Amino acid sequence: MSPDSSLCGQEERQLQPPWYWILAFCLLCSACARLPDLKYLKEPLNTPTTPRVVDGRGPLSEPEAASLLTRRLGRAKVDAKYLAGLEEAATGRPLIAGNQVTLLFDGPVTIAAMMAAVSAARDSINLETYLFDQDPLGMRFADLLIAKQKEGVQVSIIYDCVGTLGTPQAFFDRMQEAGIRLLPFQPVSPHHKLLGWRINNRDHRKVLVVDGRVAFTGGVNITASYARSSLFRSARKAKAVGWRDTHVQIEGPAVAALQWMFLDNWASQNEGSLPERDFFPTLAPAGDKVVRVLRSQPGSNHEIFKAYFVAIQGARTSIHIASAYFVPDVQISKALQAAARRGIDVKVLLPGVSDSWLTTYGSHSFYQDMLDAGVRIYELKTSVLHAKTAVIDGSWSTVGSTNLDTRSFLHNKEVNVVILGDAFGREMEDAFQDDLKDSREITPGTWQQRPYLQRLKEWCARLASYWL
Repeated sequence: MSPDSSLCGQEERQLQPPWYWILAFCLLCSACARLPDLKYLKEPLNTPTTPRVVDGRGPLSEPEAASLLTRRLGRAKVDAKYLAGLEEAATGRPLIAGNQVTLLFDGPVTIAAMMAAVSAARDSINLETYLFDQDPLGMRFADLLIAKQKEGVQVSIIYDCVGTLGTPQAFFDRMQEAGIRLLPFQPVSPHHKLLGWRINNRDHRKVLVVDGRVAFTGGVNITASYARSSLFRSARKAKAVGWRDTHVQIEGPAVAALQWMFLDNWASQNEGSLPERDFFPTLAPAGDKVVRVLRSQPGSNHEIFKAYFVAIQGARTSIHIASAYFVPDVQISKALQAAARRGIDVKVLLPGVSDSWLTTYGSHSFYQDMLDAGVRIYELKTSVLHAKTAVIDGSWSTVGSTNLDTRSFLHNKEVNVVILGDAFGREMEDAFQDDLKDSREITPGTWQQRPYLQRLKEWCARLASYWL
């Protein structure tokens, strides 16, 4: 890594002249990208009769794929099979069979599982994260990574420079001096890469791949907010609770897709190649889960955005969404409202306690239209909701880093995993219903009584919704 590439630490930030921020503001205001018009997804597409399915050996034949999907989706769920084909046509990503997918709730469970996998690493550890704080949890994680590097395991880390603005550069220097390869994504200073500098484009993914055999992704960052549990599935009361989040642990052929995503991101930054390791070992089937690994990034085909739209539009019974930041574009917003109007059970779980007041008011600006259409809105009490999940019709589930907002769909690097099947869907539904127990419903009557000053704040936040 070149010396200039570590420009997002605290010491460097103190040296930045004010014109950097003026230039950033000008670049932000110079042009607005747009999400694609998805009207074409409302018309019949040239969808495959049987969606494409691959496993560790390669593509399955059409009869094999059809038989597998019948077992996973159920013989009566013709719509689910059709929607899987439509999702493939929209995103270009195949289904991947033979995986074990474990739901991980809250920080302590997720961090413990990740640290256990890291401790067992023998060849490589690839970590991509938005937040990596110098706090007790971050120090523990960094110490473990340094120890594994000293054991001969190659550790490589991509971290976002806006997400780590509050992290001293010395924290990362210590890891680099131990031999860990570091790639700071989009440094705040334009000195490093002036022509390719895009301060508004961020790496919001959370991905950990160990030995190319086990992977983690979801909403959990490496920060002290995840050192404590939330009140999820707990009868206790606590003065200090952690953020409520969801992650998944994956074993099986789908791990290779997440590994490729990390390596492709590293290569795209032109910061030198990684040492040769066995990044893609042969992956035998590890379970019965069929998944689709989706990614988005600026200038891409917006596959996560399209997958959400297809799933919402094709819903037959229920749409249950949890989102930390809910500032949807007009197409997702209208799709949710249309689903509610046609009798679908649409419930959206949002934070009642948030770390971003501006985004909160931006979310509130959508409440009235949603409530008028019949969408039921809930706000999680006490804990900060940071999960980004959805379960539709009890058989289409997704967990990832993507919020339902324009920033996630258009400007960030994001990752989501779609898991098909009733068994995993039941786990997701059970968790969603448990979260509702710790939430309050926003009813049309109570919402109409909110103060006019709050309405003004919502209106102002709505004007800035593109940037939230």
